[in-house]
Amino acid sequence: MAERDAARRAGPARQRPDPPGKLYEEEEEEDALPDSDALPDSDDEVDLDKPCPIQIVLAHEDDHNFELDEEALEKILLQEHIKDLNIVVVSVAGAFRKGKSFLLDFMLRYMYNRNSPCWIGGNTEPLTGFTWRGGCERETTGIQIWSEVFVVDKPNGTKVAVLLMDTQGAFDSQSTIKDCATVFALSTMTSSVQVYNLSQNIQEDDLQHLQLFTEYGRLAMEEIYQKPFQTLMFLIRDWSYPYEHAYGLEGGKKFLEKRLQVKQNQHEELQNVRKHIHSCFSNLGCFLLPHPGLKVATNPNFDGRLNDIDEDFKKELRNLVPLLLAPENLVEKEISGSKVTCRDLVEYFKAYIKIYQGEELPHPKSMLQATAEANNLAAVAGAKDLYSKGMEQVCGGDKPYIAPSDLERKHQDFRESAVRQFRSVKKMGGEEFCRRYQEQLEVEIDEIYANFVKHNDGKNIFYAARTPATLFAVMFAMYITSGLTGFLGMNSIATLCNLVLGMALISFCTWAYVKYSGEFREVGTAIDQIAEAIWEQRNPRKVFSKLFEVLRRRTIRRALTSVPRQRLSSNNNKKKN
Repeated sequence: MAERDAARRAGPARQRPDPPGKLYEEEEEEDALPDSDALPDSDDEVDLDKPCPIQIVLAHEDDHNFELDEEALEKILLQEHIKDLNIVVVSVAGAFRKGKSFLLDFMLRYMYNRNSPCWIGGNTEPLTGFTWRGGCERETTGIQIWSEVFVVDKPNGTKVAVLLMDTQGAFDSQSTIKDCATVFALSTMTSSVQVYNLSQNIQEDDLQHLQLFTEYGRLAMEEIYQKPFQTLMFLIRDWSYPYEHAYGLEGGKKFLEKRLQVKQNQHEELQNVRKHIHSCFSNLGCFLLPHPGLKVATNPNFDGRLNDIDEDFKKELRNLVPLLLAPENLVEKEISGSKVTCRDLVEYFKAYIKIYQGEELPHPKSMLQATAEANNLAAVAGAKDLYSKGMEQVCGGDKPYIAPSDLERKHQDFRESAVRQFRSVKKMGGEEFCRRYQEQLEVEIDEIYANFVKHNDGKNIFYAARTPATLFAVMFAMYITSGLTGFLGMNSIATLCNLVLGMALISFCTWAYVKYSGEFREVGTAIDQIAEAIWEQRNPRKVFSKLFEVLRRRTIRRALTSVPRQRLSSNNNKKKN
């Protein structure tokens, strides 16, 4: 409640944080930062050179549906330096106007200045990053992510990608229960840490709403027998009872244990709520955060400066943010026991959004189906990538021409390696379900191989001359055959050969024009395909076997028909005599 008032200020926030080392700029220089109104629309080009919030899930108020901006998501997560890194996704969700974006901006300050003990910033520095403002109307719609993905070295030496996610507030006057459930469930399914932002206390309706949102996880758990979600952190804002439970993590842990305790004398409905929450999350935590102060709550021009915030709030904020984002505390995203990379997360987003684009809430098995599909698609993508990289080393780019037999042997080796990798990945959906994706993988690999074959043939200097050489050979063969059959008196065959010769000549002229002008490329492609088919049967025995068979039968037939005529004419001569 207080955070709703706490974020009140006159104008919209500016969104790009200062880069590391510029925390203490003068106020005049800060005014030069870009305005938050510059938040890109889904139709705009995503500029990765200027970090800003990017909306990846668009909310359509007219039909209460959601749409994934695949292009924006892929541009952020499929960057070459991060696409194969395991990902950490920290999301903040909860009711609207409770300061979620406000909190995320302090997380951004930490990520940009995590090596500095003074990461929280200067006392006179306005808070920028995700857009936020005071008032009673919602600010964020759909789901936004920060356009810059942070690469962090963990203490064990591995690198991970850290993504910050902001969500549309629940229970505003323009959102249905389905909208709220969809946003919360989608952000929870794709995040490794979900911060559930609450005000003052954990009330029973908060737990009931959480039960509704986690119902997706409970339904899926009946099939996969695993907890579908990872870490849920209850963040209680404006905590007013430090004499009962102290601010911070330890006080929050004791408070949460008390709130989620299942008692014998509780009503069955209350017990079910708590059992559902325990069964859907691998880890549960709680942090108690004090009120930010009266200056924050009553000043309409508040813009996030630390000198307007109470010391207790700043002290606990310095503990909360590293608890979530310090390298030793990062929680990598996992699904069904397997860690998820940035590239995998794109596939999961695509699969999950499909089940929420209908009018009704998904069927109990829909999330499992979507998860299994995304899981298998991610395995297919990884196996295809392994195959493509291997083939690129053999015949890609500027590699020299390789003999077709050697290329096919390499293809078979890499194909088997890709299938083995696909089988080795932990996948959901069962054997029959996974077999369909293995068959899809094999088909797609064969299609990729066909492209590599064409690419390799294009490096053969004789390949370009295949079509004209074939057409010349056809014309020469038809010319010789026409003359031979005409000499033998088989005029119909000679005429047919002349017709084929003329068609071959016209095809050659047409092909030459297409190659010269670049027009009618479809016609040129058809001529190339016909010439290639003839070339593949370039053995003269295969090419002319049918023609010689026709000639042989026709000769025998004419010979057989000439014998009765001779006998008939001789009998007529005898009768006359």
